[in-house]
Amino acid sequence: MNYLFHILILIFIYIIISVSLNLISGYAGLISVAHAAFYGIGAYVVALLALNIGSGFIVNMICGMLLAGILGAIIAIPSLRIHDDYFVIATFGFQIIVFSILNNWVTLTKGPLGIPGIPQPIILGISISSHVQFLIFTGFFALLTFLFARRLVNSPFGRVLKAIREDEIFAEALGKNVTKYKILVFVIGASMAAVAGSLYAWYITFIDPTSFTVQESIFMLSIVIIGGTGNLWGSVLGAALLITIPEALRFLGMPSAIAANTRQILYGTLLVIFMLYRPQGLLGEFAFRRK
Repeated sequence: MNYLFHILILIFIYIIISVSLNLISGYAGLISVAHAAFYGIGAYVVALLALNIGSGFIVNMICGMLLAGILGAIIAIPSLRIHDDYFVIATFGFQIIVFSILNNWVTLTKGPLGIPGIPQPIILGISISSHVQFLIFTGFFALLTFLFARRLVNSPFGRVLKAIREDEIFAEALGKNVTKYKILVFVIGASMAAVAGSLYAWYITFIDPTSFTVQESIFMLSIVIIGGTGNLWGSVLGAALLITIPEALRFLGMPSAIAANTRQILYGTLLVIFMLYRPQGLLGEFAFRRK
């Protein structure tokens, strides 16, 4: 039963991640491979603050969101002056920089050794430590994130994002400040990813740089593309599918090293298939591939 709860907790965490990335890539049409960097920033901020200062989980999470949002703005402002493949390369560079800092700034992040013993959150004097408690805890934040994102995309702000995605020049001709909207959605997406990173750090109680690599960013983008770009329910479906389906490999008796590589092959194969035959994903409204 704890194994099932563990899978559900991971699904809730990745729902937050995929919803936040869908705002950037699905609704605004900006393909980013830096989302694992913001995810890692949230995780490391709450871990370092909890261990070095002893501050509460709300303060730690807000600090993680603020730092991720600020860095998101810093990378977005210069990067959004370029388009398409060049923007992807810029976000890729930011992802590499963040991973290198996490991996090499040993005095702060402990480098490849990681940070163990992260204290779990305490609410009203109750420590959130059991699988059931974490399931409710992460489910609450996943629901809150989904509702916030749905409100956002159904607002005039969301309609402008779709206009930018479909025809940026036309959106500018309507008097919309395209750069401002792009920066705002990038900051919002980065901050939401930091929430997921915070939950991950509290749940696992150990983090290291290998959880926040380029491959992780590509996996997050795969969830959005396979589930459906431009559709929040697609993010939910994609997270559920790509977390649960590979777990079936555990029951085939494969050695862990082979199973890990097989997962990557499976993710890559699904991504190629969907980009070739259904680029909008299972429930998506927007296709990256244009005829």
